[in-house]
Amino acid sequence: MAVSQISVFAENQPGHLKRILAVLETAGINVHGFLAADTGDCGIVRFILDKPDLGLSVLRAAGCAATRTDVLCVRLPDKPGELARVMGIIADAGINVGYSYSLISTLIAIHVDDIESTETVLRHQPIELVSQADMIW
Repeated sequence: MAVSQISVFAENQPGHLKRILAVLETAGINVHGFLAADTGDCGIVRFILDKPDLGLSVLRAAGCAATRTDVLCVRLPDKPGELARVMGIIADAGINVGYSYSLISTLIAIHVDDIESTETVLRHQPIELVSQADMIW
């Protein structure tokens, strides 16, 4: 019961993630979840897409180094301890989790070098910034 994940190797440069997302948007592909991580000059962006076959195809056609991998996806009840419970079951079975990320959420965590400047830029857009206090469901 695996889910297809598309991984894209990207330069760690301003605008590169925007270009990748524009390719997906132009093809009418919806992003259900993603993880963007840097490794210095390069990074890896992992996507769960509504149309993974098409996503892989259009990304490769756009010159992106992209691969497809299967991952597991679980739905957790929204209550304390559920993530720890699942990760504990996996760990107790002697299985290592290489990475994990959440899906289908409109709350997105973004790491930038200058949070204050980025907040200033976003405050002038129709974008809702969320504080730690807002994280109450």
